[in-house]
Amino acid sequence: MYSADPRKDANAKFIVHGIAGDPALELMAGGAGSDVGTGGMLTKILAAKRAARSGAHTVIASGREADVLIRLAAGEVIGTHLQTTEMKTAARKQWLADHLQLRGKLTLDAGAVKVIKEDGKSLLPIGVTGVYGSFERGEVVSCCDANGAEIARGLVNYSAVEALRIMGKPSAEIEKILGYVEASELIHRDNLVLL
Repeated sequence: MYSADPRKDANAKFIVHGIAGDPALELMAGGAGSDVGTGGMLTKILAAKRAARSGAHTVIASGREADVLIRLAAGEVIGTHLQTTEMKTAARKQWLADHLQLRGKLTLDAGAVKVIKEDGKSLLPIGVTGVYGSFERGEVVSCCDANGAEIARGLVNYSAVEALRIMGKPSAEIEKILGYVEASELIHRDNLVLL
């Protein structure tokens, strides 16, 4: 990977090391706010970011290099090494973050964002200010802050129709509102992954 397209910029620098998930790398590769690439390098950078969530480091190297995998395994520096700084995410949470289709979105108040991000707690209905989409119990929804930034994803314990009825309410009122209680949490922390 280069800091710019070396065919067009004589000052482009080869990047030997980087941190997977660094937004600056996405910009260099042609991400948001850039007209540099068509997606080839950006796709590789995003794949490295995804791999980093599992604790994996990534090397982007040319497949045209002779014996490139053998040489990399032997410790030779070839290509761009993208290192992870994240703790290894459990396989189930990795699956939640990357491999399931989103079915809806929940908007959270500042208190809910704090307890999810800082305290590692479950999402309760009282912290939800908006419900969007058409989802059923057990489907994956995006959890966003008031500005629309996605902070987490998780498997919901209630459908969109039910979530609309209980949002902003204490868990103790779920049975009175719905006539039953599936769970006191809208999303249990074991089914929630931070992004």
